[in-house]
Amino acid sequence: MTIPNGPITSQEQAVVDRLGALQISFERYEHPPVATVEEGQIHWAGIDATHCKNLFLRNQKSTKHYLVIVLHTKRADLRVIATQIGDGKLSFAPPDQLMTFLGVTPGAVSPFGLIHDVNRHVRVYLDRTLKNVSRISFHPNVNTVTLVLPYVDFERFVSASGHTVRYIDVTSPVTPPG
Repeated sequence: MTIPNGPITSQEQAVVDRLGALQISFERYEHPPVATVEEGQIHWAGIDATHCKNLFLRNQKSTKHYLVIVLHTKRADLRVIATQIGDGKLSFAPPDQLMTFLGVTPGAVSPFGLIHDVNRHVRVYLDRTLKNVSRISFHPNVNTVTLVLPYVDFERFVSASGHTVRYIDVTSPVTPPG
């Protein structure tokens, strides 16, 4: 863990406390607010980890919610994801649902928000290509910090939150021309 330059917010402290309770070590990197992958890439340049984008989705009736974690360079196909999940049309959940289930605001979506989903309403899906990475990074529920941890410890964190990680392919297969 790195020593912070600035104060740690209560949102981040909750994540740090949970990681500490699970004896999960991590590296901490501060940066200006990052709301998009494009902004993040500027600040991730020196961080040795696989970076992700986190999509908080809902079904058409807003009765089911999904956290879909994707390699930051991929474009997720929501129709492909919906088919693999076995749900109808998916869309991005509104900010009030994001706050209700993960305790975060847009731009800070992260699997660390699962600490707030005590009723295990949110279903977690990871891009299959992430399964074999060694180190992975996420915001600790605030978008001014990035935490890096071993992937095996990330899986342990998700499991300890009472959630199950399911793997899917997030992009449509490439069909050869002709």
